[in-house]
Amino acid sequence: MTTSLLIFDFDKNSNLSNWNVVDDGVMGGLSQGNFEINNEGNAVFSGTVSLENNGGFSSVRYRFDTKNVKGYTKVLVRLRGDKKKYQFRTKTNANDRFSYIANFETTGDWQTIEISLSEMYPAFRGRTLDLPNYPAETMQEIAFLIGNKKAEQFRLEIDTIELK
Repeated sequence: MTTSLLIFDFDKNSNLSNWNVVDDGVMGGLSQGNFEINNEGNAVFSGTVSLENNGGFSSVRYRFDTKNVKGYTKVLVRLRGDKKKYQFRTKTNANDRFSYIANFETTGDWQTIEISLSEMYPAFRGRTLDLPNYPAETMQEIAFLIGNKKAEQFRLEIDTIELK
């Protein structure tokens, strides 16, 4: 397949109403994430991860109507990170409790990360599940998560997310 499927292209007028920050506060933690558009028109996911009260993660999730992703093999994300490790996550059904996960490292410079959809593994609350990897047929949610088992500040700037 030669065409790409644009999931999101951020600009100064981007509507972020379907993007939601979900921190470890759902389990009593104290991490705090934020998601906004900067002056350059890119999305910025930033904040603080705290290990207090058994915390340790922050995420931002984007839910959308079901997309048929058959024939696409990889996700490309143009971003600039802070030299920290993040997860890219997806769900075939937004109501599933588990996500399909890929880890990636950021360099501190603008980069395009490329994730093979077939290598995204199923996990729930940090545990890999005994299920097949992402089937790449439908998609209803994507997310970015930081949870490196340490207290830290983070900043991830995102330009575009697409499937190829």
